[in-house]
Amino acid sequence: MLLARIDDLNRCYGHMIDDGEFEYWPGLFIEEGLYKITTRWNHERNMPAGLMLCDSRAMMEDRISALRTANIYEPQSYRHLIDPPLLIEVPNGVISVQTSFVVFRTMQSEAPEIFNTGKYLDKLVEVDGALKFKERIVVCDSERIDTMIVIPL
Repeated sequence: MLLARIDDLNRCYGHMIDDGEFEYWPGLFIEEGLYKITTRWNHERNMPAGLMLCDSRAMMEDRISALRTANIYEPQSYRHLIDPPLLIEVPNGVISVQTSFVVFRTMQSEAPEIFNTGKYLDKLVEVDGALKFKERIVVCDSERIDTMIVIPL
């Protein structure tokens, strides 16, 4: 039952981003939620450097606002393939989960391509009967990313 709920949360996350419904994305996090994109190399060495960092839902909302109104980038869309979650532990009501992902990117005038692969390292909590991200660390397999990450992975 718990794994199915986590899987539903991940599917919801992927569909929101894939369908361009970015404004709903921060609502999957608690108010003081953390969202970070980093590389495997940095993560394995506990390096704080990241490709994207939002340490609150308000910061995520600001990022989406900038994405919609200020950032200039070529129109693109993502398509997530997200594996079933692997439950790591559930201490004190905080659910630790690892999930592998592949993100395909389609630029408006180009063929789809694999944009990124990696894993999500999540800490989830239940809020009013719903699972929310307390923390999502996106660990990218490669250090090479061919463009600035505008859209959350």
